[in-house]
Amino acid sequence: MKVNAVFEGGGVKAIGLAGAVSEAERRGVTFHQLAGTSSGSIVAALLAAGYKGEEMKQIIQSTPFISFLKKSWLHQIRWIGPAIRLFVKKGLYSGEELEYWIYKLLQAKGIRTFADLPYNRLKIIASDISLGRLLVLPDDISRYGIDPHKFTVAKAIRMSTSIPYFFDPVIIRKRYPRKKKEKFTDQFVYIVDGGLLSNFPLWLFDAHEAEPGEKILPTLGFQLVGRGSNEPNRIIGPLSMLQALFSTMMDAHDERFIEEHKSFRTIKIPTLGIHTTEFDLSKEKSMELYESGRKAAAKFFDKWSYEDYLAKCKKTDVAAMAVVRQ
Repeated sequence: MKVNAVFEGGGVKAIGLAGAVSEAERRGVTFHQLAGTSSGSIVAALLAAGYKGEEMKQIIQSTPFISFLKKSWLHQIRWIGPAIRLFVKKGLYSGEELEYWIYKLLQAKGIRTFADLPYNRLKIIASDISLGRLLVLPDDISRYGIDPHKFTVAKAIRMSTSIPYFFDPVIIRKRYPRKKKEKFTDQFVYIVDGGLLSNFPLWLFDAHEAEPGEKILPTLGFQLVGRGSNEPNRIIGPLSMLQALFSTMMDAHDERFIEEHKSFRTIKIPTLGIHTTEFDLSKEKSMELYESGRKAAAKFFDKWSYEDYLAKCKKTDVAAMAVVRQ
């Protein structure tokens, strides 16, 4: 069965998404179009590049995620150093290690830019906080005078995973003709985590009707649930308050969409109380999270059918179907 898939963001909790993918593939599911936000964009990109769920499991087992948090010399200056870096760079960590890691993984499959993928195969969500708008990459990068086809997939993922105040934002300089008397600082835009505006873009592949000769493809969402529900956000200062606000926004603002449109097309993956930025996660916990995703997908597909999906789309008056030409 061929489906479109949308993967929610959630930092290291995205390990659960890989487990769900593995179970879906075991049941004969293949993926057509893929989309993701934040760490969900990593899973979507790996699938688009040709990785399988079992390969992702091996990657998880062999990757020390704490290595993404490479410290600069400023981190050696207790208290003051991190604050200075945050003020200057707008983040505690650069995010370059994560970008290089995904770049190498994609390169191993012959993927560097979006031109190396089938057209419209992959969509990645990011947030432009300079202009206050959601970006669907690679298409929307053309707004800044950059060719979408030449844009690297790893850079798009870096943008989508730039958790505010945790990783540095991606700063790009606009290349299109500039306005007269435009200030130098206004020539730059700041791009951060897509979860700021849409952490679970389940709407991305929806279409209203199928034309003659077209087949309706289901769009299934892979969602991480139980985020931060066990422990409150600890607020002890301005930075922790901003992080709590962002965490709450990521976790809650797409929930109303899911409630209104029912959950018949969403695989809900329990995250076992693991936090978004728990990069020092043990291998044992990683595999528990992977298994949680696998079990959630098994439970979903045990009850799912294509006919039931179409019926519920009509019943709930949702454009929850994408079409492809035969």
